[in-house]
Amino acid sequence: MEEQKTGFAPDKRSENDNRKVQPNESANKLTPTKPQRESWRKRWNAVQFSKTAIVWACLAMIVGTMIVGFTWGGWVTDGTAQKTATTMANTAVVQRLSAICIAQFQMDPAKAQKLAELKDVSSYQRGTYVKDQGWSMMPGEEESDTKVATECGKQLALIE
Repeated sequence: MEEQKTGFAPDKRSENDNRKVQPNESANKLTPTKPQRESWRKRWNAVQFSKTAIVWACLAMIVGTMIVGFTWGGWVTDGTAQKTATTMANTAVVQRLSAICIAQFQMDPAKAQKLAELKDVSSYQRGTYVKDQGWSMMPGEEESDTKVATECGKQLALIE
């Protein structure tokens, strides 16, 4: 057997003793084992969120949903919906009334000459010309609508 030196009992050494290792000590004691890292799932399951963190996360989700909804989802506010509806309704009325204006133009006996004059007039004065001819005057009204006259002038200018 090996001879032991006095004062060096291998079983009585502390773990942080940095003196030379005796040959009978195992290699496992020299290299400390590295603890294995837990899996992502175990670490995630061990997390406990505070109430404050949950409230802030919910608020962030609400704001994110609103941003996505209003930019890409087609959401609109009440005021925007009403403005859009009013604009669409007015456009539809002007389209329908301009058809009546064209029908009144068709009943004019001198329509060929007046159509040539209308095409000679600049595009921004066509509505005034149609208004002066009385074609945009709707039955039962005292005054013609400028938007109807302008749209009627645009459509009459396209006639060949």
